[in-house]
Amino acid sequence: MNRGADFTYDSNDGESVIRFSGRMTLARMGDLPQRLAEIGGYDEGADQHGDDADRVSRIDRIDLTDVERVDTVGAWIIYRIKRDYRATIDGGKPEVCKLLGEIEKADKKVRIRPDRSSTLLEMLGTVGKASKVAFQSLIGMVGFFGAMVAAIGGLIRNPRRFRLNAVVQRFEVVGVNALGIIGLMSFLIGIVIAQQGATQLEQFGMEMFTINLVGRSAMRELGVLMTAIMVAGRSGSAFAAQLGTMKLTEEIDAMRTIGVSPMEALVLPRVLAATIMMPLLGFYAGVAAVLGGMMFVWIGLEIPPITYLQRIREVVPMTDVWIGLIKAPVFGLIIGLTGCYQGMQVEANAEEVGLRTTSAVVQGIFMVIVLDAIFAVFFTGLGWK
Repeated sequence: MNRGADFTYDSNDGESVIRFSGRMTLARMGDLPQRLAEIGGYDEGADQHGDDADRVSRIDRIDLTDVERVDTVGAWIIYRIKRDYRATIDGGKPEVCKLLGEIEKADKKVRIRPDRSSTLLEMLGTVGKASKVAFQSLIGMVGFFGAMVAAIGGLIRNPRRFRLNAVVQRFEVVGVNALGIIGLMSFLIGIVIAQQGATQLEQFGMEMFTINLVGRSAMRELGVLMTAIMVAGRSGSAFAAQLGTMKLTEEIDAMRTIGVSPMEALVLPRVLAATIMMPLLGFYAGVAAVLGGMMFVWIGLEIPPITYLQRIREVVPMTDVWIGLIKAPVFGLIIGLTGCYQGMQVEANAEEVGLRTTSAVVQGIFMVIVLDAIFAVFFTGLGWK
């Protein structure tokens, strides 16, 4: 017969003993906690060790010989008495003793609030984590580039697998559809450069050199750089979002199942389109910036357009144009590679699509600016000033 939880308390011959019996489980507990509290053996409101030690003289031993079964609630009551009175336990079935041991292991103080660490250490930890992520991304992109080169090798061996229609479609998305926003942005940048340059040069009576400033900066640096930033924000993010969504919906896995290489079908057309269209967009942006500068110079400085264009031909060397055309495809390759790589890394949930898209834009712009600085030092070292 299953008995409910019960106990007796004896204090004879200099030893105080509490003997539990029956089933020490939540269903059979009854009023045992209240009766224990009356004699001071257990108090649910006590939160610290030793709070109950003065309620009774002492409890030296806990006898579990007659205990039939114990659950977590019963084991906690027994352990509290043992802990608070430093009592010893006698008897008890092996499973009872094992549960008491687990309760004792789990009885640890829990910190409500974590320790406040040094701001400097937190900053260094953040920098370390960011550096680790950046290094891992760099290694991953190198491997991704290697896989793309291997895919190009496969297409060279079997040209029939090359998807020309996919590349042409990406030409439209990356290039043709971007002409409006890139042209407007570059035109306005040309106006701003001309206005700011004229304001400063006017102090020395050298307003004519505004044309030099607009022509060289637009064709050599700003045209290609601003175009790359715009393409990274527009097309790089689109690549990451498209491939990330396909990865999330398992379309890429389905392509592999039917024998279609995602690298050949999805990645290569996008990277090729960005690489080929960037020189064209960069040159277009440079011309638009020059026209914007011409508009300001014509209206603000009253220099005729024919004079402006003649001056541009005199002061802008062809090396500036070639520098822009050399840098542009490298920027396009980096943007396409970064967007596709981040899209292919999407796993688990839709939230990661947004995170990877953001990473594609940030990493693409960062790498473009770093490469632009490297190119500037390199071409200066070659004497192309």
